Amino acid sequence: MPDSRLDVPPLDLSAGSVELTRALCDIESVSGNEKPIADAIEAALAGSAHLEVLRHGNTVVARTRLGRERRVIIAGHIDTVPLNNNLPTRFETVDGRDYLWGRGTVDMKAGVAVQLKLAAEIIDPSVDVTWMWYDNEEVASEVNGLRLLAEERPDLFVGDFAILGEPTRGDIEGGCNGTLRVNLTTSGLRAHSARSWVGDNAIHKAAPILDILAAHEPRTIEVDGLAYREGLNAVGISGGIAGNVIPDECVVQVNYRFAPDKSAADAEAEVRALFDGFDVTVTDAADGARPGLDAPIAREFLAAVGGTALPKYGWTDVARFSALGIPAVNYGPGDPLKAHADDERVALDEITGCENALRTWLTGGRD
Repeated sequence: MPDSRLDVPPLDLSAGSVELTRALCDIESVSGNEKPIADAIEAALAGSAHLEVLRHGNTVVARTRLGRERRVIIAGHIDTVPLNNNLPTRFETVDGRDYLWGRGTVDMKAGVAVQLKLAAEIIDPSVDVTWMWYDNEEVASEVNGLRLLAEERPDLFVGDFAILGEPTRGDIEGGCNGTLRVNLTTSGLRAHSARSWVGDNAIHKAAPILDILAAHEPRTIEVDGLAYREGLNAVGISGGIAGNVIPDECVVQVNYRFAPDKSAADAEAEVRALFDGFDVTVTDAADGARPGLDAPIAREFLAAVGGTALPKYGWTDVARFSALGIPAVNYGPGDPLKAHADDERVALDEITGCENALRTWLTGGRD
């Protein structure tokens, strides 16, 4: 495992996007330890005369100021989830396809590598571009670098369209589902388990909650032409004092992934109605984002990249752009099913494919 206390080798933005992906991944940057990689990115961009480079904490921003009629924001996070013996990176071939294996290859340093290379090389884009590489995406929202940047520098979030480099296998995934987490708490009365009739078992009282969840059939809801599959699931349960005590409390943690046709407040109302009579406490909530593909610039991007737009089921930071009135999509290399996996790996042809498609669009097809 690389030691983040050592000096980080400088990034060579003239290298190929595959090699740059490997260099970025081999800079360990688990959430909270992004300073070395942010330093490396800032230093690599410092000599780009066509870019204004800004730093906010461990978030790096680079933007063109060419006076174009339209501006696009292209963003990616530079942190990863914790390691599990999956650094340094290595190349491997699986079923005849070449991959780069290791933490961060999918989520989402391959996307960041593509963005950095294009930011450095495209000096005359057809639109003005604001590039953002931010920290703490994988952890609590209150420390998310994109959120903090928006609060401190709202002027940087003026744009006509946004692209987030989350892994999508090189497809375009519009918008995202929202997410709501609640605790459902049942109460009882403690007693010795040898005399259980004296008490009131709170864990047993949770059975109807689990019955409701088991019987629930997730809906698929069409929003602006894309079909978003919802999900309502128990993601945790806690209760019990000791092996000989009837528990007086049980908490079932429930996560609702809801389609972007409704707000987080709407989703909360649905959950409260479904679990009427139970103690419901909201612990986390975030609105989703509508696809945003009806904007002319979004349609141009879809036509240039090709393929069919898909829905994004997980929550991503496109929701932050959507909340600011900026249509946004997810687009990047890597299979999202491999994000956070111990065998995380990205196909090399997806990295170069995304680079070529994004380059074509940003240059208007010019060589």
